[in-house]
Amino acid sequence: MTSRSRAGFLPVLLSSLLVCASVYAAGGVATLHGQSSDAACTMCHGVKTLTATRQGRKIPLYVDGAKLQASAHGALSCSACHKGFNPGAIPHAAPVQKVRCESCHATDEIKGFGRSVHAQGGAVTCKSCHGAHDVVPVKSPRSGVNRMTVAATCGKCHAAEAEAFKVSEHARFLDRDAPQSPNCVICHGSHKVVAVQDEASPLNRKNEPGFCLGCHLNDPAIRGQVGFSERFMSGYLTTVHGKALAAGNLGAATCGDCHGVHDEQNVRESTSRINKWNLADTCGKCHTEEAAAYKDSTHGMAVARGSAESPTCTSCHGDHHIYSPQDPRSTVSRANIAEEVCANCHNSVKLSQKYGIAADRFASFADSFHGLASRGGSLEVANCASCHGVHNIKPSSDPDSTISAKNLTTTCGNCHPGANENFARGLVHVQEAGETREGVLFWIRTGYLAFIAVVIGLMFIHNLLDFLKRTKRRFDVRWGRRPLSRYSPAQYVRMTALDRLQHAGLLVSFLLLAMTGFMLRFPDAWWVNAIRAYWPQFFEVRGIVHRAAAVSIMSFSLLHVIVLVFTRHGRRLAVDLFPKWRDVKDFFINVRYLSGWSQVKPRFDRFGYIEKAEYWALVWGMVIMFATGVFLWFNNFFINHFTKLAWDVSRTIHFYEALLATLAIVVWHFYYVIFNPSIYPMNTAWITGKISEKEMAEEHPLELERLREEAGRGDAASDASTPPAAAPPTEPTTTGPEARPPGE
Repeated sequence: MTSRSRAGFLPVLLSSLLVCASVYAAGGVATLHGQSSDAACTMCHGVKTLTATRQGRKIPLYVDGAKLQASAHGALSCSACHKGFNPGAIPHAAPVQKVRCESCHATDEIKGFGRSVHAQGGAVTCKSCHGAHDVVPVKSPRSGVNRMTVAATCGKCHAAEAEAFKVSEHARFLDRDAPQSPNCVICHGSHKVVAVQDEASPLNRKNEPGFCLGCHLNDPAIRGQVGFSERFMSGYLTTVHGKALAAGNLGAATCGDCHGVHDEQNVRESTSRINKWNLADTCGKCHTEEAAAYKDSTHGMAVARGSAESPTCTSCHGDHHIYSPQDPRSTVSRANIAEEVCANCHNSVKLSQKYGIAADRFASFADSFHGLASRGGSLEVANCASCHGVHNIKPSSDPDSTISAKNLTTTCGNCHPGANENFARGLVHVQEAGETREGVLFWIRTGYLAFIAVVIGLMFIHNLLDFLKRTKRRFDVRWGRRPLSRYSPAQYVRMTALDRLQHAGLLVSFLLLAMTGFMLRFPDAWWVNAIRAYWPQFFEVRGIVHRAAAVSIMSFSLLHVIVLVFTRHGRRLAVDLFPKWRDVKDFFINVRYLSGWSQVKPRFDRFGYIEKAEYWALVWGMVIMFATGVFLWFNNFFINHFTKLAWDVSRTIHFYEALLATLAIVVWHFYYVIFNPSIYPMNTAWITGKISEKEMAEEHPLELERLREEAGRGDAASDASTPPAAAPPTEPTTTGPEARPPGE
């Protein structure tokens, strides 16, 4: 202290001592709890220059009486807070007792201050936040701990945090005086503030999500202000981050890691950590390799250029509902990534027009074997990421791209061991309906569709005319316009036991092939969904069942060839099924008859053009289906030798041939063995091997006559198709190469 300052200080000190001495002499000691005591205190402490030196620091002892009277403690005497003081002694007490606010403010919350991080070391006391003699109620706008001013108070010590809070979304709502807006004490607590590293802190990493959701999920008013649904807000708890945190992994991301701690901002703000432009950096704090790969990808570079439509982390993985890629709920799981992620952009007409993206990429994938199997639930089949990459997606023109010409063989080889350069030749994304992209597939599809329309259409018209003719005859008999023909109860062998075995094998194999094949082609059909609902794992074995059925039908086909070549019955069958010129004549005769242009009905032998057309169509279809099916089954070998285009051609032919065969069975075969009015509800020959004399007379009259002649001569062949002798019908029919049909 300089001599000049000492000269100024001594008069003040002497005058203060004189005042205190006079107060003491006047009996001030006896009135420690009265107004006179406060007046005595203010006589010294009302002097603005009154100070004391403690540990080398000058401490002001001045008390503004006006502020004290206006404070929350204005009605209290000095001694109510300052215990054990002797106004007449200088100093008043030795040692001076600290003011203990908790002697009056004894709530559990305030008692917790002693265990708080602020109380440790005594650096922060009550007056640090509330003030000393100018304490005002918390609800007063003048209070340093009012909800609107507490951030500034905390900022005296926590300056960086306070500055960050000023730009936050919480502060923005607080400035509007929104009743639900948080401040420092809402999150950290008021008196029982503990370090965030302490598990007792509500902001400890393991407690933080539950604390944040206390407002953002459980408070409908806040949820309404934020604008997100309850399901969205609660999603974090069930995601990969939330579950990892709940399991004790404190390194898992919490709310503050993504949104910020004190500086959380609305996603629309350019400086927000979860803004589209900053999101990769935010996620990259934990996922460093993925973020680096993304920034170097076509998507990341597009975002860096300012493309608002280009995807970023949450575009694919989701916001709060982020699951492991192995979780079937994840948008990036193998079953979902193509349809729920990639298709959002690559199936968008708007984006394809704006950025020149090929608009058929997702559609062509969805119609491919990979896409259909994926839609059906296969988890092993390739999806978009299998070929294009995950975070490192680049255009095919980039030499580092997984789909560049030099890398495509390696990429295909990940699933197709031994893939050579033929895998990389030709177009990958092809559509049968896309004439400009792969003409041969377009013309195969167009040709087949035209052929199917003509053939199945003619079959339908033929059978419709037959149905109407047979129905009319039945009504004619019923109404007495045609006499009823009567036949013996004789049964004629139509199919031997070996024939029925082959038919049964063909029936079961065909049904399995049709079901499992169309399941792949139409994975979203109602009947496929019904099967999957009853047996969720069936699609996983669909391919095995399909191939087993293919082996089965080819085995029965081989058996049929052996029977045709090496047995007498088979050789006779081959001769009877071989087309003849008479079949052509019978067709036109029958068309005239069914159309009503003629009353003459053709007389068929053992097999007419109806059975022969079906048989040879079956043979034709089996050859095509077998050849293309083997090509599809052993894809690695055939693509290596004939390129992928040949595989696509085989796949196209295989499907449309299967469609033709199925429609032919339903329209042609099922009509004649089930829906034909003359034999409805079923021709039982495939079960019993026999048909009635009535069926023989109507459908195979020439064969019936020949069998009767053979029986009459007594030299009936030992062929299994020869029936026992039977009596002729009581009302014989007209004979000759052509005859009118008998009544029923």
